[in-house]
Amino acid sequence: MEDGRIVTGECLPEDWENNSFIRPQSLDDYIGQESVKAKIGIYVEAAKNRGEALDHVLLYGPPGLGKTTLANIIANELHVNIKITSGPAIERPGDLAAILTNLQEHDVLFIDEIHRINRAVEEVLYPAMEDYALDIIIGKGPSARSLRVDLPRFTLIGATTRAGLLTSPLRDRFGVIERLEFYKVEELKRIIKRSAEILAVPIDEAGALEIARRSRGTPRIANRLLRRVRDFAQVKGEGHIDLELAKLALNYLDIDNEGLDKLDRAVLTTIIRMFNGGPVGLETLAASVNEDSNTLEDVCEPYLLQQGFLSRTPRGRICTPLAYQHLGIETPKKAQQLFEEES
Repeated sequence: MEDGRIVTGECLPEDWENNSFIRPQSLDDYIGQESVKAKIGIYVEAAKNRGEALDHVLLYGPPGLGKTTLANIIANELHVNIKITSGPAIERPGDLAAILTNLQEHDVLFIDEIHRINRAVEEVLYPAMEDYALDIIIGKGPSARSLRVDLPRFTLIGATTRAGLLTSPLRDRFGVIERLEFYKVEELKRIIKRSAEILAVPIDEAGALEIARRSRGTPRIANRLLRRVRDFAQVKGEGHIDLELAKLALNYLDIDNEGLDKLDRAVLTTIIRMFNGGPVGLETLAASVNEDSNTLEDVCEPYLLQQGFLSRTPRGRICTPLAYQHLGIETPKKAQQLFEEES
């Protein structure tokens, strides 16, 4: 199940315990996402020069790529406070009103999983984002009246893994919309070496590179694997992480050379063995591997698609010849032909 996966991009309790030590605090320390970082730096500097609040920012992309970190950095660079909450936590319009009225001028409000915000709350958010005002209804029935409360000029930073679920009226109110991409291996290696230095873990270039290669392009996973490999280094080695020890630890954790774990391989193997390489529908596949369909779609598929092991077609999911090769299974001519036709 997803809760037991070490390679999930979702935040685990152990991640929160280490975030304050590892998380970068400035754009200069933030590794990767160079295009996004450069644009954010310009927007922040321009807002500071004008003495204005930064435009509302929407950050989207797979989990674990640094959306929350970037939101905190933006607040640090602006030298303002940040209030952090999440879409599901704001249940009623009154909850949002309480948060907004406690903000100071130019403060940052960060809403994680903003696509899960309640529609009634979203309606209150529109005038707050556009006019910096709250429209409050006092009373009920014929005696009800509307009261407008002015708000300080603030910056809303929304983060989501599923930008397609945002309504158009909400999405259109963000002045800055940026997508965070999976990280390159070299960028992950730099992140791992930086984190190892903070955690006082000796690590060489080859060891850092091996962990980076199996981190699925995700910094959160890279830092999590580093901590697990550190445990092996202290127990099985002499505290130093080199290539041999990194391979030993990661193989023990059942994470292969491409960063795939048991669930990823089970998905590919099931499509090949039970459905002749596909196509197969998402719900049927989820039932076959005894996993939630949302987990497959949001957690497994993005990486498998990016690495070229899986292909999504109008008729369903199919395994690519690369998946057969990775699993050590000969690619049948029929599967090769199907892939070429669907492509």
